[in-house]
Amino acid sequence: MNLFDVYPLYPITPVKALDCIITDDKGIEYLDLYSGHGVISIGHTQPYYVAKVKEQLDKLSFYSNAIQNPLQVELADKLGKLSGYTDYSLFLCSSGAEANENALKMASFHTNKSRVVSFHNAFHGRTSAAVATTDNKKIVAPINAQQIVTFLPLNEIDLVEAELVKGDVACVIIEPIQGVGGLDQGTTEFFQALEKVCKANDVVLILDEVQSGFGRSGKFFAHQFHDIKPDIICMAKGMGNGFPIGGILIAPHFQASYGLLGTTFGGSHLACAASIAVLEVIESQNLMENAKKVEEYFMQAIKVIPEIIKVKGRGLMLGVEFDFDVSALRKKMIIEKHIFTGGANNKNLLRILPPLTITTAAIDTFIVALKESLAELK
Repeated sequence: MNLFDVYPLYPITPVKALDCIITDDKGIEYLDLYSGHGVISIGHTQPYYVAKVKEQLDKLSFYSNAIQNPLQVELADKLGKLSGYTDYSLFLCSSGAEANENALKMASFHTNKSRVVSFHNAFHGRTSAAVATTDNKKIVAPINAQQIVTFLPLNEIDLVEAELVKGDVACVIIEPIQGVGGLDQGTTEFFQALEKVCKANDVVLILDEVQSGFGRSGKFFAHQFHDIKPDIICMAKGMGNGFPIGGILIAPHFQASYGLLGTTFGGSHLACAASIAVLEVIESQNLMENAKKVEEYFMQAIKVIPEIIKVKGRGLMLGVEFDFDVSALRKKMIIEKHIFTGGANNKNLLRILPPLTITTAAIDTFIVALKESLAELK
């Protein structure tokens, strides 16, 4: 049997990793500035995390959500305190797409409406409703396209309001910082106006923090830079440091009922142990402060590269934009300089999503390699 060929693969086979360094089967070490799409939040094989997951694996890895699971309660308590959302409720699932899917479903249940407002260059996942709200026709199958979604430009609040006053919109879903779309983001003025117009029209505001959450932006959630409180917040990537876990935080005015939402694997004992360990490491090692510190250093250090047009994003969710397609540059950085970075729908953008433990010395290594690569490509 062959693997279904849907991923273009680089000729690299990782076999082990520690913190921000990945080692392949030939013994070559790579600096990881991508974290596997922003998943590795506290560093590869972080010792405390590994010990906690192993400890839980020796006890009980999984049982159904039909029984008591005190680890879910502990996770909700720690998450509420660290994020500042102690009055919200937590529903656990297994991925970012599933988190967004459940958020959209909750909004539709709550409002009894079905139309969704999303934004140009949005990416919300590959499952049914989540992919329908993703601005990429190539990955939307006809069965997904049955969803009623209106796509609007960022920072055009008048256009949003014109749709919401029609009375048939269940929710607005938005990334505080776009990931796959290319690190664009709404202004504080836009986000605050969006919150108000949603409230005025009884429309649910969903913040997709799947990639930007869990400290990556320098705050626990990136929308907290704008002093707003969404109705539903979606999380996943950095939540388990590689263990599949996702979730949504749900505002107090939503009514729960048995059977409303459900999952087989979501909130398993092992998943909860992984996420609790992530929260404890983020807090004990002040990783949100590190994200801010390294961002400041990065913004200064990158100025020595004249080819760069702009740097987008916040914290350790950054995009370095050029005036040319960076595919060859990214390949050279991986194959020859042994540094992982990411791509985006914007083909001129290098995505920088390192573990939150990254050091300024690692940024120096990246800058030197980037200068060399640009010179060599010329």
